[in-house]
Amino acid sequence: MIYSVILFILAGLAEIGGGYLVWLWLREGRPIGYGIVGALILVLYGVIPTLQSFPSFGRVYAAYGAVFIVLAVLWGWAVDRKTPDLYDWLGATICLVGVAVMLYAPRN
Repeated sequence: MIYSVILFILAGLAEIGGGYLVWLWLREGRPIGYGIVGALILVLYGVIPTLQSFPSFGRVYAAYGAVFIVLAVLWGWAVDRKTPDLYDWLGATICLVGVAVMLYAPRN
């Protein structure tokens, strides 16, 4: 379980970090190198989830979506200095509970 959580976190950081670098390039006029590095990191993001041991692509990506939501809230807090409110935390918690049900519930 720890390995899968680490992979979800790495994938989330790659997606958010890569997307952020592309954002800086296109929206804030940073040099094209930001966009190139961002694009390469986004490719890495596409590879990381394939290392999961779960057999279902859909289930892995659905669960990853919830982890992404939590990481996006934390990124906004740390990088954009937007303090999450009660509803941000409540929504993120609901998403994580959903992930736990999807991935770790006993199945036949």
